[in-house]
Amino acid sequence: MKSTIVVEINNVSKSFRQLKALKQVSFAVEEGELFGVIGPDGAGKTTLFRLINTLLIPDEGTLSVLGYDTVNEYKQIRPLLGYMPGKFSLYQDLTVEENLQFFASVFGTSVASNYELIKPIYHQLEPFKNRLSGALSGGMKQKLALSCALIHKPKLLLLDEPTTGVDAVSRKEFWDMLKMLKQEGISIIVSTPYMDEANLCDRVALIQKGSILQIDTPTSVVNGFTKPLLGVKASNTYQLLKALKSFPGSDSVHPFGEYVHYTEKDGEPDPKVLQDYLEQQGLQNVQIKLMDPAIEDRFMDLMHTAEEV
Repeated sequence: MKSTIVVEINNVSKSFRQLKALKQVSFAVEEGELFGVIGPDGAGKTTLFRLINTLLIPDEGTLSVLGYDTVNEYKQIRPLLGYMPGKFSLYQDLTVEENLQFFASVFGTSVASNYELIKPIYHQLEPFKNRLSGALSGGMKQKLALSCALIHKPKLLLLDEPTTGVDAVSRKEFWDMLKMLKQEGISIIVSTPYMDEANLCDRVALIQKGSILQIDTPTSVVNGFTKPLLGVKASNTYQLLKALKSFPGSDSVHPFGEYVHYTEKDGEPDPKVLQDYLEQQGLQNVQIKLMDPAIEDRFMDLMHTAEEV
């Protein structure tokens, strides 16, 4: 069965005075896909989302959403989108129920009409329906914002860093809700700075400084990391970082939790030679082991390669 493209972006660039927020970005998102845009703060994720939801006009290139041009046909696009910005943007002086009713009315529908779609999310909020939204916890605000974005049953859901600033349990619950919505046939584009969330997407676009580094499935992205990867730790992490960077043949050195991830430019690193060197530098309790790369390792590798070009 032939897939349907819901978002198509061709060579899009966007600048704000001297800042190039996006540089020749191109990709497509298929119907029913959970597509992730992964990158750190300042990478261009929010600018990209504002272009997709017709709030900004590109300087160069074209975007089409659900078959409509984002510049000339924005009025046809907007009723078909659900948008959840990174910052909580609902009316904090309205109650939970009032916010939901308001957003339903904006799209010419009612809470009752699409209640079954939001029920798995909203039922957790119903005991607090008379509470002001500004008084909700971070996780509850997140659920309310998602309910309001869904109340008109959009064809495409845009979620800009929806899990930033919420606890780990709420993050997991949120991604479980996205999987449920995907099963309802809603196409979803979500951005996040959390690399571990990339594994929950069908495909991801890794973005940094306005440029797309790679687009693929999470597994294929990780498989692109082909160098032997060592995890190194010692009693003094700062001293360890300096020593690894000064080791002859050192290529990449990045802290990851309790370990520092380390690669060399040519050939396989010799853990014994490396350990002897580190101990000669005065480091104590040195431990070295072979590591399986994660998507963060591939992201840093792609960044490193892009900087060398």
